[in-house]
Amino acid sequence: MSRMILIMDRSHAIPCLAVFCVLLLCAIPSSGDDTDSSRSLIEFRKFLTNATMLNDWKEPVANLCSPIWTGCVCTHGVFTGLKLEGMGLGGTIDIQSLSNLPSFYSLSVMNNSFSGPFPSDLNSLRKLRRLYLANNKFNGGIQDKAFSGMTGMRRVVLGNNKFTGNIPLSLLQLPGLVDLQLQSNQFEGKIPDFWQADLIVNFSYNKLEGSIPATLRNQNASAFYGNKLCGKPLDACKPKILTWKIGIIIAVAVGVGLAVVIILFLILRRRVKPLKYQKSIDKFHKEEQIPSKSGTFKNSSEHGKLQFVRNNRQRFELEELLRASAEVLGSGSFGSSYKAVLFGGQPYVVRRFRQMNNVGKEEFQEHMRKLGRLSHPNLLPLVAFYHRKEEKLLITDFAENGSLASHLHSKRSPNQPGLDWPTRLRIIKGVSRGLAYLYEELPTLTLPHGHLKSSNVLLGSTFEPLLSDYALVPVIDKDHAQKFMVAYKSPESSQNDHVTRKTDIWSLGILILELLTGKFPANYLKQGRGPSADLATWVNSVVREEWTGEVFDKDMNLARRAEGQMLRLLKIGMCCCDWDVNKRWDWKEAVEKIQELKEKDSDDDFSSYASEVDVYSSRTMTDDDFSFSKA
Repeated sequence: MSRMILIMDRSHAIPCLAVFCVLLLCAIPSSGDDTDSSRSLIEFRKFLTNATMLNDWKEPVANLCSPIWTGCVCTHGVFTGLKLEGMGLGGTIDIQSLSNLPSFYSLSVMNNSFSGPFPSDLNSLRKLRRLYLANNKFNGGIQDKAFSGMTGMRRVVLGNNKFTGNIPLSLLQLPGLVDLQLQSNQFEGKIPDFWQADLIVNFSYNKLEGSIPATLRNQNASAFYGNKLCGKPLDACKPKILTWKIGIIIAVAVGVGLAVVIILFLILRRRVKPLKYQKSIDKFHKEEQIPSKSGTFKNSSEHGKLQFVRNNRQRFELEELLRASAEVLGSGSFGSSYKAVLFGGQPYVVRRFRQMNNVGKEEFQEHMRKLGRLSHPNLLPLVAFYHRKEEKLLITDFAENGSLASHLHSKRSPNQPGLDWPTRLRIIKGVSRGLAYLYEELPTLTLPHGHLKSSNVLLGSTFEPLLSDYALVPVIDKDHAQKFMVAYKSPESSQNDHVTRKTDIWSLGILILELLTGKFPANYLKQGRGPSADLATWVNSVVREEWTGEVFDKDMNLARRAEGQMLRLLKIGMCCCDWDVNKRWDWKEAVEKIQELKEKDSDDDFSSYASEVDVYSSRTMTDDDFSFSKA
């Protein structure tokens, strides 16, 4: 029988990360006496401050895998590492004490209060495979030789500290390195030429500069944001100006130009109040107004008339829409979006589509009327449309809180909180309900949504999710759809050149992983067919290898007893984006499992987890524990 376990201390005061997985049929017994190792750990504790949560480390002990030893990680009944996360610990990480441990493979002290330099002589821990120091206050440089000889090292997670200096070159000596996270530090200089084939990196928000190495140009662009870097996947590097005379000329020209601009601005400011985004608005008005043969605006059934698909909206003309105050919201793969506020103060969003000629005018209009008849609390309502051969306009309601993508991936101000777990759970429940409605109301469409991603999940005034850009596959030009739409980045599209009724569920699975991890599916940025497997691969590698708290977005601010439900959702996400379509869940099963989730584990659930702890206290995930298809 499979078992679910929750890793927690016996006092239940502050539970560690819950483990929701499938275990082997029986536990593997401990390998022997851990007396010497316990003495080394007690010596290690002496160098820590605020270590009250480790007061249960007491001698004598024959087995470190007993539940009373908080933070000990075991594999097959053998002590293999420490996970001391979020305990308020400080002081010094004494490497000498840890070097006496015979099978020490993993060290995590994330989310604590450690400060000072990088642990000295770390490379004496030759067997160490995973190092997690993120979200502390470490500072100073890291010696080039810091990782020399640690050939088994696979994961180095140092994000959100204050490390300075160059990236240590000894990281290039780690053949098995698959995960390197150095974001939000103060590293400077150039990025070394990392060569490891399966490496995923994050260098964002440091002081790095220069060209991104060719070996890393397949990484997500967000991994390099907040630096002075250039080259793929960022903008191309500009040629350097070597002549100092040219620099002086440019500086003088810029100064003169700036003075002219300031003078003109002061003059114009006295005459007229500037309209926000006026240049973009003027361009929008000019392009959208269609002249007749006489050169005047023609309001006929063919040009200038909006087709409304909802009876509960106030009617207005296209000309009124074009003359309304407008704000550019963004530009995507399909076209630009504008927020238009009409005279009554009602805001609408105008979407412009140029690659929407897959069907004729009558069939297009009938499809839009069908979408206008859809009504669900988690669908963004289509209000009206405008048709002409060159381009189409879709008018929808305006969502006050923007997109889910903007909340997950935009850099926020220090006082702006991220989306917490209850909010994210409500969002994914609403998304699944909206998707289920599309499946039920559009049974003839292979892709009821077709473009389900975080930027197409909008958030209303109370953060209720609203699906947008749904059911547009029938009208989008096929070549454009296959190049940009999310459904065509699925495994079945990439491998077999077709999509199925389960393809939208694959998109839902990737969305769930993005929601829980806070990581963006990098392959969505690539044009053409091809699966966005990087996110699923990363999650899969974590749950297979170690199952640590790093998989979850730290901005969720985890609450007590929430971990079990989060892990359930993570497993649902993996089952939804299984590469094997036959093994992938269908929409009914996925929606049902999502709706069963709760914000916190109930007392009964919590007790059932606790009863397992005495048998399985802490265990590394293996392939047998969590059998996902290869992503």
